[in-house]
Amino acid sequence: MSEENPRENVKDGAVDTHCHLFLVDREPQRVVEESRTAGVGTMVCVGIDPSSSRRSVELAGSLRGVFATAGVHPHTASDLDPAAGNVIEELVASPLVVGVGETGLDFHRMLSPREDQERALRVHCALSRESGKPLVVHVREAWPDVLRVLEEERAERVILHCFSGDVGIALDCAARGWYLSFAGNITYPKNGHLRDAAAEAPLGCILTETDSPFLSPQRLRGRDNSPRNVIHVIEEIARVRGEEFSRVVEVTAANARAAFPGIR
Repeated sequence: MSEENPRENVKDGAVDTHCHLFLVDREPQRVVEESRTAGVGTMVCVGIDPSSSRRSVELAGSLRGVFATAGVHPHTASDLDPAAGNVIEELVASPLVVGVGETGLDFHRMLSPREDQERALRVHCALSRESGKPLVVHVREAWPDVLRVLEEERAERVILHCFSGDVGIALDCAARGWYLSFAGNITYPKNGHLRDAAAEAPLGCILTETDSPFLSPQRLRGRDNSPRNVIHVIEEIARVRGEEFSRVVEVTAANARAAFPGIR
């Protein structure tokens, strides 16, 4: 086993449901090829503003196994004016775009005011309803407000990116039919609550992601993350659940295709 990827020979079936290929320092094509070699056959490149959403669509159009989303991150929610909204709406209509977002609420860094974040989240909820494409939601220190807004907006197809809640929140969201996407921070020693949530939530609602180039798994902290490292996330989920690694690969890949019906 290599240091960087302990499952080099895994079947070409793992899915990274959330990465930012437009932010990686290396050529995205090389990153995707290495990930495919490691057994990560499908990647969702998630837009965070109009320009990166457009770039995600370009990458999805040129790289096999890559799909895109379009949205505006809560950090820049204040920039979601009518012009930006028109760009996102246009991109969401593309068959290469499989989800709406990344949107949500982040009350930790507060780079946009709460009212702008909530307004932007509601705009994305409407786009999700109108397009029939799932909503990719970022939540940081804002669970009560996110749950309130999603309920008020009657959100049905929801992917909770980089899930940060505890067991109670995990079970509540799973009961609503939403997907919980776990990232490399599930491997961090201090994050026992994430391991507990992954152990207790129904396997049928669990997705895997890297959020690369961020949130490298514990053994690779200090380096840029890559979609290939979703294998570490799958290993940790398998470990805490007492499941076979191959089964978690298979089920989470099937979950990803159910969560993002546009993935082919």
